[in-house]
Amino acid sequence: MTDSTNNGGASGLTHFDATGAAVMVDVSAKDVTERVAIAEARVRMAPETLVVVRRGDARKGDVIGIARLAGIMGAKRTADLIPLCHPLPLQSVTVDIEPDDALPGLVIRATARVTARTGVEMEALTAASVAGLTVYDMLKAIDRGMTIEAVRLIEKRGGRSGHWTAPSLIPEP
Repeated sequence: MTDSTNNGGASGLTHFDATGAAVMVDVSAKDVTERVAIAEARVRMAPETLVVVRRGDARKGDVIGIARLAGIMGAKRTADLIPLCHPLPLQSVTVDIEPDDALPGLVIRATARVTARTGVEMEALTAASVAGLTVYDMLKAIDRGMTIEAVRLIEKRGGRSGHWTAPSLIPEP
């Protein structure tokens, strides 16, 4: 039997125990702090598809409203979807979805908050991803060529590593 309790403690966090077997990281030595993560995804679609979304004419209903709800629900299920991810008592999850004519498509931004021993980056990334997948599902009958892209962490606050912000996708002039 493998000793899965020795996986590095707070100073050497790893998903492997002393024998190399995969384990959930032991975060018990870490401080409980407020942690916030913001993730983004983009759904690129045909201009005509974006018009359907803006008008609210999709056959399956309110694309933005349903995708927002799906993203929130997805964040709450992150530990069920990502192996070895800690289940977290989320304090809040928001999913904002804005049309962007320049893509054309939708920009999804998900924010997850928790006071815990580990961060919420995966919850924010899951929320953005699930919202994007929901947009695709709701519109695939009219635009199978949509892409879900640029899923990434935008910002993370709290915890031992402090504050981090991603560089912009748009180059500075």
